Amino acid sequence: MRIYFAGSIRGGRDDWSLYRQTVNVLGEYGEVLTEHIAEAELSVTGEDLDDRFVNDRDLEWLRSCDCLVAEVTIPSLGVGYEIGKATEWSKPVLCLFRPDAGRSLSAMIAGSPGVRVREYTTPEDLKRTLREYFEPMSDML
Repeated sequence: MRIYFAGSIRGGRDDWSLYRQTVNVLGEYGEVLTEHIAEAELSVTGEDLDDRFVNDRDLEWLRSCDCLVAEVTIPSLGVGYEIGKATEWSKPVLCLFRPDAGRSLSAMIAGSPGVRVREYTTPEDLKRTLREYFEPMSDML
């Protein structure tokens, strides 16, 4: 399974260590195309690459993936765009949200019929949520 993981970069890197945990768990279910999102060295300016190159590369990865998993607690225009494209292309989309972070989830994400939103609070909740999401999918692939 090819998994596209999305998380905030230019919108803020406060959750990079949580992204690392998420990528590690996702790796149990398939190939994570976007492991770089979880790198501590990645700053809010993103990768040292041309913006057009990043856009084209990431859309190619997104088009080729089997599903999108997005951590949406920190709002990000890029992540929202990726979610929109994934739903347009009929990709399964799982959005992970921590309600205890003091933020509100966008109604465009929470209300989208093409998006499954799961709330979690602890790393154990996250592991359980991902297991519950991916185990039924593994039978279909």
